[in-house]
Amino acid sequence: MSTPGHHTPLIDRLPKVRGKLREGAQLAKVTWFQVGGPADVMFRPADEADLADFLKGKPDDMPVTVIGVGSNLLVRDGGIRGVVIRLGRPFTDAVIKDGDLHVGAGALDLNVSQVAQQAGIAGLEFLSGIPGTIGGALRMNAGAYGSEIKDVLISATAIDGKGIKHTVTPDEMGMSYRHCDLPEDWIFTSAILRGTAGDPDEIAKRMDEIQQARAGSQPIKSRTGGSTFANPVPDRAWEVIDAAGCRGLTIGGAQMSEQHCNFMINTGNATALDLEQLGDEVRKRVKEHSGVELRWEIRRIGERLGHSIIGKDA
Repeated sequence: MSTPGHHTPLIDRLPKVRGKLREGAQLAKVTWFQVGGPADVMFRPADEADLADFLKGKPDDMPVTVIGVGSNLLVRDGGIRGVVIRLGRPFTDAVIKDGDLHVGAGALDLNVSQVAQQAGIAGLEFLSGIPGTIGGALRMNAGAYGSEIKDVLISATAIDGKGIKHTVTPDEMGMSYRHCDLPEDWIFTSAILRGTAGDPDEIAKRMDEIQQARAGSQPIKSRTGGSTFANPVPDRAWEVIDAAGCRGLTIGGAQMSEQHCNFMINTGNATALDLEQLGDEVRKRVKEHSGVELRWEIRRIGERLGHSIIGKDA
């Protein structure tokens, strides 16, 4: 019980769970950029029912943020207020049933493509070139190498902000280029994916080609977040960035990669503010040079140090 003049600790306002609750979780340790402040509380649900019960029972004014493996995520230096939900091992299954892949939202895209390859299911090779989880792929209709998740998606399951479970089709999700229409407070938990019959050796060969293409063109060994900006169709993001003179552009410890100038990298001591300011500077220069309005593909969340407003993506 709190004493007069003291606030009840946030964690004490949360419902009982079977999973894990942790105060002050260091998010820099779980994002690929390795920057950002802490979460007030991190919740790792035991299973889908635990997640649903938590969302039903949490206070209405409690902010909730969902993160995956932190591959295309920039957490601001002030951290994230409220509860950060991270789907762990209970959400990583990837199994074949009746020829389709039934996958958890926490499953790595690469692992799902490998399960498909071993089962002789073609059409999911592109997932081997996308860093992240199926949940993140669903939220942003992730794609690479000529395919995107909506091309192979039969249905997805999500829990809404009130703890109610929904199963939806790609049409109902309003999926378009790097976009999904579902409300931000819906949390994906699983999906059913469908490919076509193929030869496992041919599928493996295609996946090897994708891995080689990535290694040859992207700074995959650096602290990066993948593509910084969505391609401004019909242009390509890297082309308009390069044309505006932003290849290798640096602010603090943040740099636009010399190898692939649509990739931001943390050269070692960047802050989240360095990275975000660099991205905004690139957007400004590209707009001035070519009139193209670049849209962030990296998800930027949380608070800047000294600010109390949770920022929205531009």
